[in-house]
Amino acid sequence: MPLIDMPLSKLKTYKGISPRPKDFDAFWARALKEMRGTDPRVELKPAAFQVPFADCFDLYFTGVRGARIHAKYLRPKKAAAPHPAVVQFHGYSGNCGDWSSKLEYVARGYSIAGLDCRGQGGESEDSGGVKGNTLRGHIIRGLDDSPDNLLFRHIYLDTAQLAGLVMGMPEVDPRRVGVYGGSQGGGLTLACAALEPRVKLAAPTVPFLSDFKRVWELDLAKDAYQELRDFFRLFDPEHRREQEIFNRLGYIDVQNLAPRIKARVMLGMGLMDTICPPSTQFAAFNKIKAPKEAVIYPDFGHEVLPGFSDKIYQFMGRL
Repeated sequence: MPLIDMPLSKLKTYKGISPRPKDFDAFWARALKEMRGTDPRVELKPAAFQVPFADCFDLYFTGVRGARIHAKYLRPKKAAAPHPAVVQFHGYSGNCGDWSSKLEYVARGYSIAGLDCRGQGGESEDSGGVKGNTLRGHIIRGLDDSPDNLLFRHIYLDTAQLAGLVMGMPEVDPRRVGVYGGSQGGGLTLACAALEPRVKLAAPTVPFLSDFKRVWELDLAKDAYQELRDFFRLFDPEHRREQEIFNRLGYIDVQNLAPRIKARVMLGMGLMDTICPPSTQFAAFNKIKAPKEAVIYPDFGHEVLPGFSDKIYQFMGRL
């Protein structure tokens, strides 16, 4: 295969080059305290989409900073209670997808929730309130403000809050909840499992949001990472603040959250990925201390990995 990154032998030991802020643990302890102190004011509204064997709801809750967050929630009508559940996260700028795409888990007797990330393609609100650039780019949103105002801080907390709300549903067994997603959804899967330690299984695919400095080093700050280049061009064209900027991005770098994960992890990746380079994915994977497995597709990039959705479905069967 053509080499676009490190040889696989080196990838298996690579631990990332992006910095980890000295107060990283205190930062996330403070963030989780804010999340737990937020009254979620949960609403379940029957959805327009319905099928005979499932109850389908638009779920709304209040996240940190007052944003009203939306998810699709489906539960089987006749499954035993309590039963397992899964939480699904979507790709960058998208939404949680169609109702029908979630019925495979309902058919298994599981409940399922799909999150709309705040400010992206679904119904969830972006409550704003930061200084600096807001034209585009959620990675850099709040980068010139306090780290507590980084938008992805809030999005990561939304994932953990939703997982916790699902665990609190009377029909769900809180010890049998899994999370999964691809690209941004893969990064959010890792973040959620790190911030909600009760998650049992996590299946990220080609995860985004890891090892930002490595992306820059590979000259791949384009496509999904284009906003990193835009930020420097607009606000630090001589790179005088480069160390400061990458240190601040370290608060939302999933490789720095990975050691907190307690769930069993199955990660899928393609070694030809030029959007989320393999080394950035291994940077997070190699820091996971919990039981883990990497499923590697040598000739595939940032795309659908053949058969991996089936592997995820079978993996979630362990719940």
